[in-house]
Amino acid sequence: MSLTYSAPAVALTLKIIESSGVNPDPLMRKLCIDPQKIDDPNARFPYKRIDTLWAEAAALIDDPCFGLKAAIYWHPSNLSALGYAWLSSSSLRTALQRLSKYMRMLTEGAIIELEEASDGLSVVLRYKSISRQQPTRTDSAMAMLVTMCRANYGADFSPASLSLTHPSPDCSDKFYELFHCPVNFGAPDNRFTLTPESAAKHLPGSNPLLSTLHDQYMINYLAQLDHTNIQERVKSAIIQHLPDGNISDSIVAEALYMNPRTLQRRLQKENTTFKTLVNSVRQELADRYILDSSKGLAEISYLLGFSEMSSFSRAFKRWTGETPSRYRER
Repeated sequence: MSLTYSAPAVALTLKIIESSGVNPDPLMRKLCIDPQKIDDPNARFPYKRIDTLWAEAAALIDDPCFGLKAAIYWHPSNLSALGYAWLSSSSLRTALQRLSKYMRMLTEGAIIELEEASDGLSVVLRYKSISRQQPTRTDSAMAMLVTMCRANYGADFSPASLSLTHPSPDCSDKFYELFHCPVNFGAPDNRFTLTPESAAKHLPGSNPLLSTLHDQYMINYLAQLDHTNIQERVKSAIIQHLPDGNISDSIVAEALYMNPRTLQRRLQKENTTFKTLVNSVRQELADRYILDSSKGLAEISYLLGFSEMSSFSRAFKRWTGETPSRYRER
């Protein structure tokens, strides 16, 4: 199955190219990138076409730092639901966890990995073998990331450090002007590091209800994107049926048009079980619902499909080491 790239995300690339003095229309026609699809949140292009778009633009633009213009033109809509889930996240850590988890909504040609250490939280950008791993494209990803962080945290945000695998360009001063931090060129990997304090700080735009709604949309989107991803499809069905109570593999199997034995076999091949996925979904949703002060604990228990409040309390304490009420107070 060929890898794909989100159509709305291409809008940012086109603005960067156009602002650099190159008309993107001929490139789009050459690569069969339909401009009518750019505003369609469900449209996707073959990844290779967008990879080639960046390569051909770089050959035409006489500025090795033009990718940094992503900081000027980024808009949440470029990331579809992920962009708005980012803005409603409770901290940069939770926002980055979302970016890592749902990166495939944007592109199937790269992944984001998070690495925790005593000196901070690192965001590592890794490309798949299909990608050319172009410097300007990496620059645009990092420029977009720092702008996204500032949109949530505030204009005074700066990463602790930035590492890039490509050599230092002649315009390296532009990196320091944008990121306001040490920049290490020729590094082993592409890495954006936050201090522990900036990663953990509670953000004023936090909205657990909105972020949960966007999360559910993204889970459903990924399930539709990859029908072979049985875990995502099962999680999506679990979320839909949890409030009904008595969630079971037979109910989910029916929703996915398969029998329970087939569902069990497919999950076994993925080295997981239905019970494991139910617990995973419940724990993830509980952590978000508990931060929403408009929801009472009894309502949360109902939304997670527990028949009794005491069952929810025991499960929550098993997940977090604290009771729901104590966790919420803290």
